[in-house]
Amino acid sequence: MTAQATSTDSEEEKPNAARSSAIMAAGTLVSRGLGFVKTILLSIALGAATGVADIFDIANQIPNIIYLAVAGGIFNAVLVPQIIRASKQHDRGTDYVSRLLTLMVLVMVLLALVITLSAGWIIPLLTTDFSQAQLTLAITFGLWCLPQIFFYGLYAVLGQILNSYGSFGPYMWAPVLNNVVAIGGLLLFIAMMGAQQMQDGRAVAHTVENWSTTQTILVAGTATLGIAVQALVLAWPVKRLRLGLKPRFGWRGIGLGRAAKIAVWTLGTMIVGNGAFLIYTKIGTIATGARDSVEGAIAGPYSLTVATQVYLLPHSIVVLSVATVLFNRMSHAASSNDDDAMRHILSRGLRTVGVATVFGAVALLVLAGPLGMLFSGGRAPAGALVGIVLSFLALGLPFFSANFMMNRVFYSLEDARTPFVIQMILTAIGITLAVCAAFFPPQWVIFALAVSYTLGSMSGVIVSHQFLKRRLGNYDGGHIIDSHIRMACAALVSGAAGVLVLWVCGGYDPNGFAWGGGVGRYMSILSAIAVLAVAGTVMAVVYLLLLKLFRVHELKEFLQPLLARLGRGGASR
Repeated sequence: MTAQATSTDSEEEKPNAARSSAIMAAGTLVSRGLGFVKTILLSIALGAATGVADIFDIANQIPNIIYLAVAGGIFNAVLVPQIIRASKQHDRGTDYVSRLLTLMVLVMVLLALVITLSAGWIIPLLTTDFSQAQLTLAITFGLWCLPQIFFYGLYAVLGQILNSYGSFGPYMWAPVLNNVVAIGGLLLFIAMMGAQQMQDGRAVAHTVENWSTTQTILVAGTATLGIAVQALVLAWPVKRLRLGLKPRFGWRGIGLGRAAKIAVWTLGTMIVGNGAFLIYTKIGTIATGARDSVEGAIAGPYSLTVATQVYLLPHSIVVLSVATVLFNRMSHAASSNDDDAMRHILSRGLRTVGVATVFGAVALLVLAGPLGMLFSGGRAPAGALVGIVLSFLALGLPFFSANFMMNRVFYSLEDARTPFVIQMILTAIGITLAVCAAFFPPQWVIFALAVSYTLGSMSGVIVSHQFLKRRLGNYDGGHIIDSHIRMACAALVSGAAGVLVLWVCGGYDPNGFAWGGGVGRYMSILSAIAVLAVAGTVMAVVYLLLLKLFRVHELKEFLQPLLARLGRGGASR
């Protein structure tokens, strides 16, 4: 009877997990799509290889990096198991969550205030060889962007409360509003300021020297407003949980001590990992500082950010959605000391996300040129730079996502010490590679950093595997590798098909259609979209057919949410 009940529970859990993953993936897909629109508009407004774009990108990235370093890991990995445990109490966790939320809000207010007031010290510390004008603009952007730290924290805490109570959709859909607000600001910027501005009767690009306060408000101000809206909108679905949350002080005797012990290790992990990203940021600014002394367009921090945004798309849509649901299941298995279930969940998760990430790596490599043009602001040289950076990043995608999934196991076991040790090892590797990149000529620094990211992702899987094997034993490694080999073979053949389509579209001719040859500067963005649509569709069809031919059973698991929705739609008809 017990075995039968367990089987029934498992069968009921699968569609729930699939449905939750589908809702989150849909929200992430819409958000990422709008995020790409935002990036395209930003590239049109500022250019993809300019000093202003680099400086704004640095200032806009720093709040996220600092938030993740100081609090992000605690919110995203530690709170869920704690809240799930509290939700089983007679009050559904109301007292615990109220006190926890109060504490987190106070911490984030203090952190955001201190960091923002320190902008004049922090920004110079994170830049290299900036002129006085560049530094002044960077600090100005920082003062507008650094308050985002508070709203990132509020968004994460409210989102994890929702996830812990099984409400996954709002957390993934809230960024849609963020992007809508930012897009509105950029459209207003382009309407008011144009992609160029008039100076002495002639059109000139937006530069550090001719930048104005109005432009800062339209770009940086609306970026921060978007993050604020993203956080505040979650208050409504949290209220609908009917927990009766309200500010409550006094944190003794409610069980936060256990969370604090885990948080200390997680805090160390995030400080080490994201502290390394601050070093990468500083090294990347070598290219920005050298723009006036190097002829022609060179890749800068903005080119790296755009390429990273594209490279992480499969991870963001598929892996985060799957991992969020499976992390809850891992936490439940951990609370029951069920290592067999943990091994099964991990194996299943790695194989399922591999369907997307293996294909994604090959697709990004083949289509790097048109993808670069999409975010070039209509300038082929800038598009080529983004494409080259993306090519270097693409091969690391499956490893990056796999390492992310593997580390969820330790957090579900409330073991934050092991991820800290892993992160220390990976940070040492990453910083060593990044420092090596700093010795390259300025025009090659960003390319070298991209290579260091890929090598770091590969190293992450090797290191995490050693610790996981020691903790769980064999977690179906042979099955995982076999599935990935089949996926890789299918992806490589689909990549060959994509190369053929790209060649027909002039993707290997500097004056070809894929690069905007003969269609005009801004129409080149539409030509890139057309090439991506045709080549991407051909590659996807070939890949799916080959997965069926190679009997990659994970394809069904991957498509289950979509098939379930189509099945319900067909039944209703």
